[in-house]
Amino acid sequence: MSGPHDSHDPNSVELPMPTPWPMIAAFGVTLVFAGLVTSLIVSFIGFLCGVVAGIGWFFDVFPHPRHEYVLMKPPGEQPAPIRVAGRTLAYLEPGQEAGHRLVPLHAHTYSSGMVGGLAGGVAMAIVALIYGLLHGSIWYPINLLAAAGLPSLGESTKEVLMQFHLLAFLVALVIHVSCSVLIGLLYVVLLPMLPSKLEWLWGGIAMPVIWTAMLSTSIRVVDPALAQYISWPWFIASQLAFGLVGGFIVYKSSKIDTMKTWSIADKMGVEGIKK
Repeated sequence: MSGPHDSHDPNSVELPMPTPWPMIAAFGVTLVFAGLVTSLIVSFIGFLCGVVAGIGWFFDVFPHPRHEYVLMKPPGEQPAPIRVAGRTLAYLEPGQEAGHRLVPLHAHTYSSGMVGGLAGGVAMAIVALIYGLLHGSIWYPINLLAAAGLPSLGESTKEVLMQFHLLAFLVALVIHVSCSVLIGLLYVVLLPMLPSKLEWLWGGIAMPVIWTAMLSTSIRVVDPALAQYISWPWFIASQLAFGLVGGFIVYKSSKIDTMKTWSIADKMGVEGIKK
């Protein structure tokens, strides 16, 4: 039970009054930074929340901090002690948590991730080139990708983007190969920690959908030209092509034992005499 009481009441204690302003201020700061990769409107709303929260918080502590007196129960009404029943510890074996491998015993090799990433990149490029052919030029999607590294190309007209540019081709090739290899390596790290029976689903569909959603919020900052001319159905199709091909190759590749399967002596590098 709480409420204003006499400060001399021996059964009450003085506490700061609850206030929502710190939480609202933190929410406003979060919106300010979220707007840097989404929209300035989001940052503006966050700024307003921060200003309102700052004013409210200021009046909560100025000129005097606000407090309230909370009535405590008399000594004779103290709750009975909680009885704790005896428990035993159940040790979880690595990699055996109901099919989830948060501590994987086996993992794919990095080479399989690189091969899977490059194969997925080829599949994604084929879908993108088909899109370019249907729109008049295979160089169109290549130049859109290259605009992420060539800002001047992003300011060009659509007719210019339909033409071949050697520098744009080289930049797009470097971006595409680098991202494909990095995502393939990401597959190697993440897939062993996900449910093994649905590994194909995580790698082939779930992960491409997740990073497509992430790209949709930041694509205007990373590649304005692609954001202006992008065709989302074809873009999603190319991402799924990467996931299905690259994820399948990584999923079917051989695995190696992780250090979780090693003995303590092997982990510590202790050499013993074998009989």
